[in-house]
Amino acid sequence: MHHRHRAAVNRFFKLLGFAVVSAALVGPLAHAGEQKKAAAKKQQVSSANTKRTVAPRKAAANTKAVRVSAKTAKAPVRVAFVPAKQSFGQMAGLHEVNDPLDLKSSVALVVDQDTHEVLLSKNDHAVLPIASLTKLMTGMLISQAKLPMDEPLTITQDDVDTEKGSRSRLTVGSTLTRGEMLHLALMSSENRAAHALGRTYPGGLDVFVAQMNAKARLLGMTDTRYVEPTGLSSHNQSSARDLATLVNVAHGDPLLRELSTSPGYEVAVGRKTLQYNNTNGLVKNPTWDIGLQKTGYISEAGRCLVMQVQVAGRKLIMVFLDSAGKFSRLGDAERVRHWVESTPALAAPLQAARGTNG
Repeated sequence: MHHRHRAAVNRFFKLLGFAVVSAALVGPLAHAGEQKKAAAKKQQVSSANTKRTVAPRKAAANTKAVRVSAKTAKAPVRVAFVPAKQSFGQMAGLHEVNDPLDLKSSVALVVDQDTHEVLLSKNDHAVLPIASLTKLMTGMLISQAKLPMDEPLTITQDDVDTEKGSRSRLTVGSTLTRGEMLHLALMSSENRAAHALGRTYPGGLDVFVAQMNAKARLLGMTDTRYVEPTGLSSHNQSSARDLATLVNVAHGDPLLRELSTSPGYEVAVGRKTLQYNNTNGLVKNPTWDIGLQKTGYISEAGRCLVMQVQVAGRKLIMVFLDSAGKFSRLGDAERVRHWVESTPALAAPLQAARGTNG
């Protein structure tokens, strides 16, 4: 009995020891497991946070890419860093010629329309691109052709400028009357309107350009050549002498006088009404008496202006080519007018002389 009791006690202590040892072993393992689970959970949370953090960075990267694209799209703005393209007059050194009035135009001619007396001349025989002064010949031919001015003309892809990439509010498909097209071409120098006038001329554009050159020869404009009706091409060229002849003849046409000096004009294109203004701000100046005018500009020609005006009781024809600044052609016209008004009896015409500009 005593022996059995002792054996039972021994088994009890063995089981107790086993339990203690097991607990000692399982505890750290369980704790390690919990730590492992906690670490795994923490890693998942960290990964999720990392993903959430990366997403905005990715979006920011996309935004940055868009900005780069936007900057690329606006690349033409950097044109300011590119040297300005010289005009033909600048390349020929015509701006080195001085004149008593310190004109900014490299070519100038002022003629008395009645007496044909030359009051001022500066490089007046130089043959240069004339830009939209071309449209004066275009308008003259259309007016003299006696075509129906109420006939509708539609702008086509052929009228879109591929020479200079100039813009126009007359989109392809726009329809105006011939009279409206002529008005816009002469007053606001609308290129697509001028091209449409030539394209729809009887026989087509080639015939029209041939007629432009034939008319120039008929008028004795031996320095003049046209290749298209808008003036966008630098191959449209003339001299101040020839242009004075053209202005004198064009001034005899009442329609050209009216349309070229109109301050503004509205046209209905589809459901829209478009407002156009004269490219020559002097027509709105009450101190000027302008009978006919036309402006022009392409980089090869510089700023150009021809006018028939009355100053101090005299009918004058003014021609300014290759003016250096945006408003300098108008400034030159003002300088000439002031000179004529302050010198009633001109003893001798002003002549330009080659020298070094100050």
